[in-house]
Amino acid sequence: MPPKKPDAGTLGLLGGTFDPIHFGHLRLAEEAREALGLAQVALIPAGQPPHRDVPQSPAADRLAMVRLASAGNPGLVVDDGEVFAPSKSYTILTLERLRALHGAGRPLVLILGADAFNGLPGWHRWQELFGLAHIAVANRPGYAPHGRRWPGTLSPELDAACAGRIDTNPAVLHGSPAGRVVPFDMTPLAISASLIRDLIRGGHSARYLLPDSVLDYIGLHHLYRRT
Repeated sequence: MPPKKPDAGTLGLLGGTFDPIHFGHLRLAEEAREALGLAQVALIPAGQPPHRDVPQSPAADRLAMVRLASAGNPGLVVDDGEVFAPSKSYTILTLERLRALHGAGRPLVLILGADAFNGLPGWHRWQELFGLAHIAVANRPGYAPHGRRWPGTLSPELDAACAGRIDTNPAVLHGSPAGRVVPFDMTPLAISASLIRDLIRGGHSARYLLPDSVLDYIGLHHLYRRT
């Protein structure tokens, strides 16, 4: 079914495999919402991620875990478009769908980590992304906008695509629907989905790395256990 259209205002977009979703993902969404002045952040679980191995849990389970994790936070919404799409989860297709849903004028902000942003030239139709959304780049404190890692280490191809787009003031995101690149600081949390899967597979506790509701769902559905 099509996602419910969120409230008006600048909308952040945070995609991921979410296998499973954890506090690192949720804290990134919350900090992006505050730092960038976003009305909401849409969490977008990938159905068939094109650049990664096949997820270890089915898309329906990953979607259910994202719904549980975001419940009770009005600043987060869940978009299930990639989960139910028949094709691979290319970001450009998601942005085209969301632009059609929200109209030409609503600001959309694609939230990426610095490493993912640096890898943009390897993405499908990546140069078209700037025409559909702004891009917010999450960096560890002290590394942006003039730190050693970013933007000084952008590849020549990405550097050329970003010419005239980079701005350190999040307010620019709200004045136009797309086209700007804005860095922001995030709190680094040493949590990964692979760590959580390994802990569960080994019979160890993963509590306090992800919401209890998600952990209970994993136990109920026997996800990530040894087969």
